[in-house]
Amino acid sequence: MSYCVVVSTTPNIEEAKKIAHGLIKNKLAACTNIISGVTSVYMWKGEVCEDSECMLFIKTQRSLFEEVKNFIVENHSYELPEVIMLPIEAGLEGYLNWVKENTL
Repeated sequence: MSYCVVVSTTPNIEEAKKIAHGLIKNKLAACTNIISGVTSVYMWKGEVCEDSECMLFIKTQRSLFEEVKNFIVENHSYELPEVIMLPIEAGLEGYLNWVKENTL
């Protein structure tokens, strides 16, 4: 069994909570942390942009990544949302078992 953290950003806390709650209710994630007040500086359509965003750290099984990605895209207001998977190389066994028990 392998696990991952999926990282995404949203324009506001309401959208972050909507995505987080949906992932948990659908058992696509065991836990999602929301960090508000993140400043993102990025290039978009030839211009340097700077925005305040919320960052999501989504803990799940690697086998669910495609479903998590699709859920985020379907429920996100951005034209091109950030969806990045970071593999979990190691972790507390009890915590990883908890992730397994709380996802599909």
